[in-house]
Amino acid sequence: MTRAPRTVYLDHAATTPMVPAAVEAMSAHLLEVGNASSLHASGRRARRVVEESRETIAQALGCRPGEVVFTSGGTEADNLALKGAFWSRRARDARRVRILSTGIEHHAVLDPLHWLAEVEGAQVELLPVDRDGRLSVDTLRSALAQAAEENALISVMWANNEVGTLQPLDEVVALAGEYGVPVHTDAVQAVGAVPVDFAASGVDALTLTGHKVGGPYGVGALLARRELDLTALLHGGGQERDVRSGTIDVPAIAGFAAAVELAVKEQSGYAARVGALRDQLVTGVLAAVPDAVLNGASTGSTDGGGADRLPGNAHFSFPDCEGDSLLMLLDAQGIECSTGSACSAGVPQPSHVLLAMGRSEAEARSSLRFSLGHTSTSADVEALVAAIGPCVERARSAGMR
Repeated sequence: MTRAPRTVYLDHAATTPMVPAAVEAMSAHLLEVGNASSLHASGRRARRVVEESRETIAQALGCRPGEVVFTSGGTEADNLALKGAFWSRRARDARRVRILSTGIEHHAVLDPLHWLAEVEGAQVELLPVDRDGRLSVDTLRSALAQAAEENALISVMWANNEVGTLQPLDEVVALAGEYGVPVHTDAVQAVGAVPVDFAASGVDALTLTGHKVGGPYGVGALLARRELDLTALLHGGGQERDVRSGTIDVPAIAGFAAAVELAVKEQSGYAARVGALRDQLVTGVLAAVPDAVLNGASTGSTDGGGADRLPGNAHFSFPDCEGDSLLMLLDAQGIECSTGSACSAGVPQPSHVLLAMGRSEAEARSSLRFSLGHTSTSADVEALVAAIGPCVERARSAGMR
């Protein structure tokens, strides 16, 4: 009887396993009854869990509890930030219809921006990035100055989900301040991986989600300064500052808070350990496939201390390979990773991130993302390094038929 290969999970950027602390916190409340909006004793107990969780997240991420707006995850938080801020800014000044962002944002940002342009008449400008996937501050400066009275919002992700490049967010915030433009950042990939402090960052709104930090699916938050006016997407009971109505998911929020607290507490050690594994992975893959190309910013020091890239991210292009074919060959060996590209109606599409970075469609289609996390081990890296060479050879042979 053939034994199934051990699963080597290298797709933590998509989702990472729940940590025991989050499982325990969530499980503790699953059998409890009580709507956090009810006034009776059970409702008050549920409300206490929610508010204590809100305080835990606020303390971990450097914000005030009242700035934590719970959502169903990162996508809803991004939509609330972009649509809510745009509508409010335009309502106060009809000239404020321009939104500046980048071409490498997650679709949870790009698709709402496209909708705002198509339906609401927003003037969306996606600013270019360099070969490493980094926004040019000079380009942003010029864009802000072109029509200063029309600028409504800037949205720049903290760290890219595909190639791991960190953005110059401090410079973005400084420039935005000169023009009085609020800044939103999608920090879904950054929280727990690099230092994230909401107040110190100077941004006006920040997106995070539970399942990327070891918490449950289906819960996240938008950190939003009280000074930032947001028009609600969901209308109903007026929960969450009256900008996000809906019954609060008490168990999920408890698990989310426990995961955030632990991820932030362990961030430094996590970055060093996972960064060293990532560097081991990069070295091994390039030795096994010498013509592979590492995409994104420099990996920095061997202890994961690089200032320009997420510690757990390694993104490669493999010339003359189809990324989807290579992914399935690795999957057959029990190694799970991601192409990092979107699929529409089952048809693989080249990564919009790599295209924005100046790569050709062939280069974009030949790419794979390996992302490590809190459960990753040296044995995982060794398994990938052992498998990648033969799998690339098979993928290239298949492509030449």
